[in-house]
Amino acid sequence: MTGHPLDVLPPEVPVYSLPDQVVFPHRSFPLFVGKEHMGMVEEALRSERLLVILAILAVDPITGREQFARVGTICRINQVLRFPEGGCKIMLEGLSRVRLISTRQITPFVMASVSLIAERENRSSVAQALMQSIVALLRVAQSLGQEFPEDVNHVIGRIDDPGKLADTLAVYLNLEVKDQQRLLETLDPLERLKDVYLFLTAEIQKLQSKKAPGGERSRQTVRSQKENLLREQLKHIQNQLGEEDPQQSELRQFRSVVRGGKMPEVVRSVAEKELARLERINPSSPEYTVTRTYVEYLCNTPWLRGTTDVLDIQRAQQILDEDHYDLVEIKERILEFLAVHTLKASLKGPILCFVGPPGVGKTSLGRSIARSLGRKFIRISLGGMKDEAEIRGHRRTYIGAMPGRIIQEICRAGSNNPVFMLDEVDKIGQDFRGDPAAALLEVLDPEQNDTFTDHYLDVPFDLSHVMFITTANVMDTVPPPLRDRMEVLRLPGYSDEEKLQIVLKYLVPKQIVENGLERHPLRFEEDAVLKIIKNYTREAGVRNIDRQIASVCRKVAKKVAQGGTAPVVITSDQVEKMLGPRKFFSDVAAEEDRIGVVTGLAWTESGGDIIFVEVSAMAGRKDLTLTGSLGGVMQESAKTALSYVRAHHVEFGVNAGMFENTDIHIHVPSGAIPKDGPSAGVTIATALISLLTGRAARRNVAMTGELTLSGRILPIGGVKEKVLAARRAGVTTVLLPERNREHIKELDEHIRNKMTIILVDSLSEVIAHTLLPETEDEPRLYEKHQRLVIDPPSGS
Repeated sequence: MTGHPLDVLPPEVPVYSLPDQVVFPHRSFPLFVGKEHMGMVEEALRSERLLVILAILAVDPITGREQFARVGTICRINQVLRFPEGGCKIMLEGLSRVRLISTRQITPFVMASVSLIAERENRSSVAQALMQSIVALLRVAQSLGQEFPEDVNHVIGRIDDPGKLADTLAVYLNLEVKDQQRLLETLDPLERLKDVYLFLTAEIQKLQSKKAPGGERSRQTVRSQKENLLREQLKHIQNQLGEEDPQQSELRQFRSVVRGGKMPEVVRSVAEKELARLERINPSSPEYTVTRTYVEYLCNTPWLRGTTDVLDIQRAQQILDEDHYDLVEIKERILEFLAVHTLKASLKGPILCFVGPPGVGKTSLGRSIARSLGRKFIRISLGGMKDEAEIRGHRRTYIGAMPGRIIQEICRAGSNNPVFMLDEVDKIGQDFRGDPAAALLEVLDPEQNDTFTDHYLDVPFDLSHVMFITTANVMDTVPPPLRDRMEVLRLPGYSDEEKLQIVLKYLVPKQIVENGLERHPLRFEEDAVLKIIKNYTREAGVRNIDRQIASVCRKVAKKVAQGGTAPVVITSDQVEKMLGPRKFFSDVAAEEDRIGVVTGLAWTESGGDIIFVEVSAMAGRKDLTLTGSLGGVMQESAKTALSYVRAHHVEFGVNAGMFENTDIHIHVPSGAIPKDGPSAGVTIATALISLLTGRAARRNVAMTGELTLSGRILPIGGVKEKVLAARRAGVTTVLLPERNREHIKELDEHIRNKMTIILVDSLSEVIAHTLLPETEDEPRLYEKHQRLVIDPPSGS
């Protein structure tokens, strides 16, 4: 580094901005200053005759405020010539580059704090050779008619420093302000010389084109010759500098990949053809970029490159148990896949579909599966996707064409056998751009996805090694052909006992780490966790519980950060102090036995839930009113229930005269929430009989089932979700259709032990278990129809 011509800078120096010029060091030049800027000149004379010159890069069109460059030149005022009418002419000498640190005042002139930028030296042989080439080009430009000052040759001939030569020539070249500023901010003298060389070469090409034969027909030839000459000169410079042409280096890399044997033969032939075509295309042509991008994808796609599966069943079991509690069926399915893979080397990846409410761990389970297999993990969300090209890509004839998300993500992963999770497959859209669900039919079919052809690549890619996992909240919106290609595994939700274990084993340790409490670890009492589960959340999963645990940890972290005494054990009483009043109450426990109000069970995307069916009668004309945002199927269930009760009024002890001149109104509360489905038929019929007979319904009994006109009770789905919802709401007895007997085995033993589950086959049985008796003889009917479920034998 050379020393600066300045030893010490004042704390602040006046600044003068130029809108159309950049000042370089080592040059002397005059500057005409108007009388409005004389205060700045006087201040500069007092500040050791120093003045900073900055270029104006832009002007705000609204405020008119100027945006200064951050790098400028500090100059010394050598002479001041004042004019009688005001203003002056000053002679400035550029001393050094400076960097703008801060500005103190804007008006009447700018005062700024600046720092000196040290000048660098580079007197290498490369720099000397480049200086000689620039001097030769300068003579060529003069011979072609470029006008320079008379003493330019004499001045340049005496310069032996590469940086000074570049700064001097930058003044004489017809450069735009942005190019001049870029040269000023380039601190490496060799890099500045390169830029000046290219600018001077471009100026020579312009001079040559002016002397070429005129006419529109010759312009293309002149342009082509100019480009070729520039490329040849650039190659010559790169050879002198020991550098390689980036384009040639890239083409050599592509050629090495194509000949490396890491792609199928059909792909290699296409790649070689495109690569040979790429070498013939002019790099400045738009077609060059299109072809280069295509060749790059062909070379980067992992056609035959994948990870080695870790075929250790015990390790996989341990990882799955570490990351997730319960989920026995899904863990067993993964271990089966590993077991078969150990016996058969080439195995097509399964297509699994995890179906369940939000927050039960569908997405995180995919990560655990990838970790247990030792594979890369990819996840994309299909929610709201409407363009078929998102899956299969665009053809290369379109501008900006790209491969589909499947190929893109596999290229990023660099493996042809990742665990690929397609999230929210039930929320795919469809519009004029195609149906993404239809495009997934080939992707998710192990019998044909070994020749999956992306529209962009236009060559087959083997997807049979990929383990695809899809997730959904419901399967109703998934097209049947797509549903047929997937193995559906249901995650029904967690009971309170399961949530307790998940919180203690997984969520609390995670939140302690995420909230920086490793040095102040917390311990939650079981009663405190159960209080959070029952009083502050109501969900099938554990997402909201995780948020509540995080809220408690944040409050403890705040006390620790403030130096207070933080609790070590979170008790039940502390939960209410930290989270406030309870947010949820037991819907059933808060109710009383009432006439015409019956508790039903429903299934939603978020898991099971309870509903209350309310029936009221009033004088009228036999009209039936249905409210509560009921769907078409649920409205038909209500009409069927009313018809069945009217047809069998004698059996249920209903006075036939009550149907005359009476309007019946059936309402399901939470009217803003749409409801639909046939499984409320039994609930509606029971509520009608309760109203018409004047018998109250037990508040702790909930039911579900589809009622037909012939009185049959048909089976329903989502048994586990509905039973768990009943238990969360405080229900002690659940009535299920007899045909759902086998589904009872899916319930955990602790749920069956703590709840009474009764299977019913007729509406009379439902009435016996639900409505309170009117007479002393009525309890016998309850005993007659009582059919408690016998616990399945162990191991079933």
